[in-house]
Amino acid sequence: MMLAAKPSLSVCKATGRRSVASGPRAVRPSVGRSQRLVVRAEETTTSAPSFDSEKVLKDLQEKWDAVDNKGAVAAYAAGAVVALWLSSTIVNAINAVPLLPKLMELVGLGYSAWFTYRYLLFKSSREELLKDIGELSKKVTGSE
Repeated sequence: MMLAAKPSLSVCKATGRRSVASGPRAVRPSVGRSQRLVVRAEETTTSAPSFDSEKVLKDLQEKWDAVDNKGAVAAYAAGAVVALWLSSTIVNAINAVPLLPKLMELVGLGYSAWFTYRYLLFKSSREELLKDIGELSKKVTGSE
């Protein structure tokens, strides 16, 4: 059962202004039961691993000092940033064409299904995939 009460007068603690509520508000009558909220603070014994930013910066500085050709590294990093920006621009342009994003999703789904069937379902094809990945990594790292 809801009862209507008279408009209440309140005082803002920050400004000291008085304000009156714009209209009657609903008030729940007390039924003899009170609701309690119990808050308990507990200390946990597990601690998250701490992140030492000075150690990370020191490691990065040591690795940067160990690089012989700093200009080439900077050029590769700048090229990677430009390639990322360019690919983002292309994807946004493709996304603006009405039916092309759904078509691209369909092509991606088809390729994923083919890749799964070709390389992941059978043990012999998984071994072939691992062999191909191993050969490619040897070519990339130059250990071949």
